[in-house]
Amino acid sequence: MISPPLGIRRLSSVEPGFHTALEELLAPEERHDAEIDLAVADILSDVRRRGDAALLDCTRRFDRRDAGSVAQLEVPRNRLQQSLQSLPVAQRDALEQAATRIRSYHEKQRAHSWHYLESDGTLLGQKVTPLARVGLYVPGGKASYPSSVLMNAIPAKVAGVGELIVATPAPGGKMNDLVLAAAAICEVDRLFAIGGAQAIGALAYGTETVPRVDKIVGPGNAYVAAAKRRVFGAVGIDMVAGPSEILVICDGLTDPDWIAMDLFSQAEHDELAQAILLSPDAAFIDAVAASLERQLGTMPRASIIRASLENRGALIHVRDLDEACAIANHVAPEHLELSVEEPDRWADRIDHAGAIFLGRYTSEALGDYCAGPNHVLPTSRTARFSSPLGVYDFQKRTSLIGVSARGAATLGTIASAIAHGEGLQAHALSAGYRIGREESD
Repeated sequence: MISPPLGIRRLSSVEPGFHTALEELLAPEERHDAEIDLAVADILSDVRRRGDAALLDCTRRFDRRDAGSVAQLEVPRNRLQQSLQSLPVAQRDALEQAATRIRSYHEKQRAHSWHYLESDGTLLGQKVTPLARVGLYVPGGKASYPSSVLMNAIPAKVAGVGELIVATPAPGGKMNDLVLAAAAICEVDRLFAIGGAQAIGALAYGTETVPRVDKIVGPGNAYVAAAKRRVFGAVGIDMVAGPSEILVICDGLTDPDWIAMDLFSQAEHDELAQAILLSPDAAFIDAVAASLERQLGTMPRASIIRASLENRGALIHVRDLDEACAIANHVAPEHLELSVEEPDRWADRIDHAGAIFLGRYTSEALGDYCAGPNHVLPTSRTARFSSPLGVYDFQKRTSLIGVSARGAATLGTIASAIAHGEGLQAHALSAGYRIGREESD
C-alpha cells in the first residue's frame, strides 16, 4: 500500500498572511480535558482522604495489579542494583557515561551561601539550602524513560536533597529494567511502583506509607499533568510541560537527511509535538521535504511522525538568517538547532529558547541523553520567562539580615518614614524603638 504524500505546511515569510499563519501554527493544542480534570480531582481527593487504601484501589484499577499493602509496591534497593547488573554491558556503560556527564555539568550550577558586612557592622546575605524531600515521577505506561530519571534525579542529588522518592507505574506488575538501573545509578532513596494521578496525590499529601514531599518533578501523561496542576501550592512542581518542540535554523549547507531526521526526532514523541524548519534556501527546503517523504516509511513510529508534522509542523522559507533568528525569538522553542556556519555568532541573536544546539554536528538527540545539560526544558513558548530544570530548582534561598546597633539607627529612620507613609504605625514604632539605643547596649 502506497502512503499518501506528507502534508506538511510550506510557508514563506514574504507571503501575505504569513504572520497570521505563523500564529495559527503556534496556537497551543487544547489538551485540557474537563473529564480528565474531574477524574483527577476525584482521585486526589480519595488519596488525601483514604491514603494507602486509595492507592491500592487505584493500582488495581489502572495498573491491573493486586497488592496486599503499599509496602509491597516499594521496590527494594537490591532490586535496583540487580537491574543495573543485568543490563547488557553497552547499555550499562551508556547510562553510566551519560550520568557522569550530566553530573559534571550540573555540579557547576550549585549555588552557595554568601554574605557581606557593611561599614557599620550590618550583615546582609543569602543562605542556600537544599530541599528536604523531593518526589520524581517517571512515566512507565506506553514507554519508559531512563533518561528522565538521570535528568531529574542527578541535579536533585547534586543540590543535596535529603531524600529523593521515585514513583513509576508498573502495568501488570512489569517494571522496566532500564528505569530501575538508572535509579540505581542515581542512588535514589526510595522507589514505589505507583503511577498516575494517584502517585502525584500520594507524594503531595503523603499516606501511611508514602511520605509527603516538598516538590514534585518529572513528566507524565495528561492525568499526571492535571494532578500536578491541582497539587501545586500544597507542594512545588517543576512545570506542566507541553508537547515536545524543535525549531531548526539552517543555512542550506547541512545534509538534508540530517535535518529531516532531526525533525523526526521530536515528531516521533507525540502527535502534538512540533517540528519547524527555517531556511533562506528554497532549494534546500525542497530537499528536506523530499527527504522527509523518503525516510518516513522507514520509521517505526511513522504514523505518529506523520500526524505531528501534518498537524503542527512547517517548512518555512525566510529572507535571511537575521529574520530566522527574529522568528525563532518569537516562537521561543524548547529546542533550537543552529545548523549554520558561525553558530556562536547567530546564538548571540537568540534571546528565547530552552536549549540552543550549536553547529551542524550537534543533533538535539544528544541533548536528550548525554551531552550534559538538562533535557527538561520550557515548552509552549514559556522559554520567554522560564529556564531548564537545574540544581537551582532543588535549592531554596533564605535572606540573612543582621543589623548592628549603628545600622538600626540608619535603617530605622528610613523604615519609619516609609511605614508612616503607608499608615502602618506598628511598623514605624518597631523600627523606631531601636533608634539611638546603641549606647545602652
